[in-house]
Amino acid sequence: MIWNETKECMSRDEMTSLQSKRLVKLVDYVYHNVEYYRKKMQAVGLLPADIKGLEDITKLPFTTKDDLRDNYPFGLFAVPNSEIVRIHASSGTTGKATVVG
Repeated sequence: MIWNETKECMSRDEMTSLQSKRLVKLVDYVYHNVEYYRKKMQAVGLLPADIKGLEDITKLPFTTKDDLRDNYPFGLFAVPNSEIVRIHASSGTTGKATVVG
């Protein structure tokens, strides 16, 4: 069953173009709205303008489970807490719980 034919049946080139545009937008958004990611990108000398498409994804630093724990509980949110509609958290059985909104 196809839910969105325009998106689900696009060519590889169209999909790559869409994914590139969305990656560029996302990197710019988190850079300007999440202090942790801004500092992490600055630490490797990366600015949002350096990400021009999917081919640049390897320039981005990884986010690890320790990063989630170190920024517990809400340090990685990109919007104010008042805009969070649902919170999920791990049980923290191997350390500090991780939270995603």
